[in-house]
Amino acid sequence: MCIELYYIFINYAQSNVVGVAILLGVVVVALGSLTAGIGVIVEENAAAADSARVAADFDAALDPVEATGVHRGRVSFTDGELQTKERDLRVLNESGTLRTVRTDALVFTAGDRRVAFLAGAIVRGPPDNAKVRTPPPITLSRNAPATDASNADDADPPGVLVVGAPALNGSVAVSGSGGASVALRTEVSHRRSLLGNGTYRVAIETATPEAWRRHFERRNASVTTRDFDGDGVTSVVAAYPGERVAYLVVHEMDVEVRNG
Repeated sequence: MCIELYYIFINYAQSNVVGVAILLGVVVVALGSLTAGIGVIVEENAAAADSARVAADFDAALDPVEATGVHRGRVSFTDGELQTKERDLRVLNESGTLRTVRTDALVFTAGDRRVAFLAGAIVRGPPDNAKVRTPPPITLSRNAPATDASNADDADPPGVLVVGAPALNGSVAVSGSGGASVALRTEVSHRRSLLGNGTYRVAIETATPEAWRRHFERRNASVTTRDFDGDGVTSVVAAYPGERVAYLVVHEMDVEVRNG
């Protein structure tokens, strides 16, 4: 009887040891998963903060409309690349392309994070999920007369369209890891051209067409897309209703980037 109780006690004790070992293993695995999950969340939050900081730095450092002469700022990020991309802005009327301005874009990328300064706008996010954070300097009067007004004497005066075209002049290619801060220097000048009366469209060449489409549609423009020069980069074309007097204001921005 005593021997049987002894074996029962031994088996029970062994079962407890095995059970505790299994429980500890489960706890270790759970803690590992939790730690990994927290690490991912921290990394994602840091990446989002990095993109937000770059967008704010772009806003402060690149001021094409208000600035004249030399303007300085800084762009800081943890990891990523800062480089210029060839981009064009076009103004079109009833006959076709009236003016083409080489605007170029200053683009920050790090993995799927992306912030771009293009034609005076700041667009944040990857191509399939980007948003216009700061709108481009394109302004128009609220109302414009219809182009088929039957009596010109009774028609309202034409509306106004002012197309600002910030043009980056210079090549930028900077990368950083573990923390980078670059000095951004621009020298800004302005020139305005009267384009006359007509019905107008503005085309922006961009890697984030959906963000620009939504932006223009919210401003009551009719939007189409087109690859004007066959380079594979789509232009978003915003058509503004009614007849307008249009002005093109080119903001020339000679840009220079320095490390440190």
